[in-house]
Amino acid sequence: MTPVHLTLNAGSSTLKFRAYHADDHRLLLRGLIDHFGAGDASLALDFADGRRESRRLADTGRERALPLLLATLADAGLVVAAAIHRVVHGGRDFAAPVALTAAVREQLAALSALAPLHQPTSLAVVEQLAETRPTLPQIACFDTAFHAKAPALNQRFAIARHWYDEGVRRYGFHGLSYAAIARRLPEYGLADARVVVCHLGSGASACGMVAGQSVASTMGFSALDGLMMGTRAGLIDPEVLLYWQETHGMDIKAVRDELYKKSGLLGVSGLSSDMRVLLESDAPEAHEAVELFCSRAAREVASLSTAIGGLDALVFTAGIGEHSAEVRANIVARLGWLGLALDASANHEHDAEIASPDSSADILVIPTDEEGEMLAEALPLLA
Repeated sequence: MTPVHLTLNAGSSTLKFRAYHADDHRLLLRGLIDHFGAGDASLALDFADGRRESRRLADTGRERALPLLLATLADAGLVVAAAIHRVVHGGRDFAAPVALTAAVREQLAALSALAPLHQPTSLAVVEQLAETRPTLPQIACFDTAFHAKAPALNQRFAIARHWYDEGVRRYGFHGLSYAAIARRLPEYGLADARVVVCHLGSGASACGMVAGQSVASTMGFSALDGLMMGTRAGLIDPEVLLYWQETHGMDIKAVRDELYKKSGLLGVSGLSSDMRVLLESDAPEAHEAVELFCSRAAREVASLSTAIGGLDALVFTAGIGEHSAEVRANIVARLGWLGLALDASANHEHDAEIASPDSSADILVIPTDEEGEMLAEALPLLA
């Protein structure tokens, strides 16, 4: 049996995972449990040698899915030596990977109110693995950790100081993605540069960094803030929430559901949360949703450029950022006043470097690698 380090990225309805050789860290397989915890769950495996396997996990709850996953890996000759989890929120106390002892798991569970759709799911996977393999080492890597050293000024809201002291502050998210991008910037001669990275996917945010360090991010206390997303509104006047409660009698659950599941691309278009569907649609509502998404992104790029004192490079990453030439072109066109300009052909071909020769800053498309970043960050603890 080949020992592997298993990275686990749990979403509300999916469980993404990768298995890396425990000795030389080669990627051996990647996989996905879709409809995680539902009756129609399915398991898909992509091996490094090109083999693919898939099967249904009918009538399989979350508590049975993980043992089945471990058994499937064992059938492939792989035994899990350690599990590395993406945990969205580390709060004030966790700014580096940590072993998931019972005490740590309890502390992280207390942060669930700060990430109600993400934190409980991740921790449920941790608990299930702890029951299935009690002696298995488990490590948490945090989406908030990359932003922990951002200037204190950029972590504050303009509210009473005691709230900041109690932890009501801007944490920032998608940190594993940004750390993965920062690790690659020296390849492009940008080790000391002022860079804005746009992580554009179903969840979307942007981060301004200098010399690979986070300075400011669009996401704040929660993963709701900042850019427009697939089903999340992003930046919104807090009075809207009070209006819903006072005028329409909506309780906290209903407000949260509106903000997390019924807004963003889906809410504006009334059609879909999938950018691909909206770009192919002739409906004016779909067009408006795309335009609003790109407009919000461009505004935040300009804002973050101010926070980092200029702009040497703009980076697009994640599902939309890496694969939608149309969205990239729309955003960059809105930033022409900054001197940014695309090479249309390079952008269409999804090249790594897509700026025109006369652009005031580099424009790059860099694939993110959250799972690879998780492994890299966890290795010192695993050693």
